[in-house]
This record gives sequence, structure tokens and C-alpha cells, in this order.
Amino acid sequence: MEKINAVITGVGGYVPDYVLTNDELSRMVDTNDEWIMTRIGVKERRILNEEGLGTSYLARKAAKQLMQKTNSDPDSIDCVIVATTTPDYHFPSTASILCDKLGLRNAYAFDLQAACSGFLYAMETAASMIQSGRHKKIIIVGADKMSSMVNYSDRATCPIFGDGAAACMVEATTEDYGIMDSILRTDGKGLPFLHMKAGGSVCPPSYFTVDNKMHYLYQEGRTVFKYAVSNMSDVTAQIAERNGLNKDNIDWIVPHQANMRIIDAVASRLEVPLDKVMINIQRYGNTSAGTLPLCLWDFEKQLKKGDNIIFTAFGAGFTWGATYVKWGYDGNK
Repeated sequence: MEKINAVITGVGGYVPDYVLTNDELSRMVDTNDEWIMTRIGVKERRILNEEGLGTSYLARKAAKQLMQKTNSDPDSIDCVIVATTTPDYHFPSTASILCDKLGLRNAYAFDLQAACSGFLYAMETAASMIQSGRHKKIIIVGADKMSSMVNYSDRATCPIFGDGAAACMVEATTEDYGIMDSILRTDGKGLPFLHMKAGGSVCPPSYFTVDNKMHYLYQEGRTVFKYAVSNMSDVTAQIAERNGLNKDNIDWIVPHQANMRIIDAVASRLEVPLDKVMINIQRYGNTSAGTLPLCLWDFEKQLKKGDNIIFTAFGAGFTWGATYVKWGYDGNK
């Protein structure tokens, strides 16, 4: 029996129209363009500011474009996985809303929560489901409306985040391309350093939680930065070594877009020049689960069949990992 691989066959993406620049931010909070660019590397971020629109709107735009680009019949989709930390509701899942909006009658759907590592986890989940032989076609989406949990009076975190989504079609193939290997990790000790205090079952919403701004993202930046640099660097080096990859045969690194200094550190650990690293943090900021697929969306035309690509991310939990993908098609066609 031929070995089944899971290959990415298309990418769709969406970012909202509204652009929040550093200059505008500096009128909201005590910061400036130079401070933000030196420490984080974000020039502008996109914000979904229309009333009543949530993460499912971003995901729908991305997935709709994906289905058009891949000429996919809605009835051929087996499953939809949405990686997000900012679901429309506690329940139902954002993925179920997405299925309804796209008219997918045969797909089952679920949300996956691994914070900024969500898309890595979704790739591995979809790949395993397809390799099992029980699924042929899965849509995976990374989507987050980070502006919904950012405190725009906290100058340490508000410049970092933006809103956006991108989606990939993952299909079965017998060719030697696709999602080849993953190393994924979780360490629950990260809880105190990156979380949202209220809104869950431990601390349900109340006047107290709202008054005390407990429904915003909290991050202890220095600690998270330190863990992100060492863990992303280690795990990318591990997956490269395990698959016989090095600076000469790695075509692209796709790092989570959280901080330009983290991206630099990961690239230098593998001795890969920055022109082989997908970077769009300056335009979108950190869109959490959206960053990795948004990089693919931006760089798709430069991708060639057979390219060796390493994805890596780090997020709350702590969660982190790296995934090796052998790209399945020429992106400029």
C-alpha cells in the first residue's frame, strides 16, 4: 500500500482594511515609532473595528478565498479546524460558524486552542487525520482578533498585536511532499507569564473583573521573550538535524511574528540569511494563530514545489514547536 502524505494545496488570507499605525498609537499611549520599531519591529497592524464582527468573519474571508483559489467543491471538505484564542463565543465553536457561512454540509468542525502555536498544532492534527486514510480534504485556519483582548492603555503590549486570518487546504497525496515532521511541546509552567485572568471558569465575569481590567491579555514580556528565543531556536535546530536540513538546503523559515529580535535569533541559530525568512511583522504585528499562514499567503508566489520549509512558533501555555514541510506546488502558477 502506498504511503499517504498530507500536502498543502492552497492558501487564502485576509486582513481588515483599518490600519493602526505607530503614530496613531503614540497619540493613545506613551510610546513612539522608534521605541516600537527597536523593541518589537512593528510599523502598523490591521484592526477589525466594525461593530459585531468577530474572528469568524476574518476566518470566513480567508477560507472563502482559499476555496475559490483551489476550486474546491464545498461538499468535498471533510473537516474544518480553526486555531484561535479569540473565538466569537465560548460556544458554539468558531469553526461551526465558519462551516455554516461557507455552506459546508459534509464537514465536521472544531476549534483548537494553543495560543500563538495554534497553527502548528492544526497542521500536525490535519496531517495525522489525513495519514490515517479516513480524511481526504481538510481546511485549517489560523485566525485571531487580538484587538478584542488588548488593553490600549498598556504601552507594553498594545503595539504588538493585530487582527488577521489565513487558511490552508490540506489534502491526501501519494507523492513525497507535504507535512513531513513535527516536534511540538507544551509546558504548563508558563501560565503566570502570559494569560487572561478573567472570563473562564476559574474567574467568571463580574463587575469586579471588568472594573479591574482582568479581561485583557497579560504578558510578562522579558520572561516570555527569553523562553521564546531559546525554545524556538532549540526546536528548529532539532527538527533540521532530524531531517538532514541545514543552511544550504533550507529554502524558507516561517517563524511566528511576535518580535523581530526573536526572528533574528532563530535565523542566526540555523545560520540562515534573513532573505530566506518570511517576515511581515512590520505590516501586521502579532496576529497569534494567524501569523504562520499569513506569511504563506504573503510569500506564496515565491514558493516552489519541493521547497524545504521549517515553521516555528511559541505561545501561551507555554506551547511551542517546529514543523517541516516539503512544499507541494509552484506558488506563481
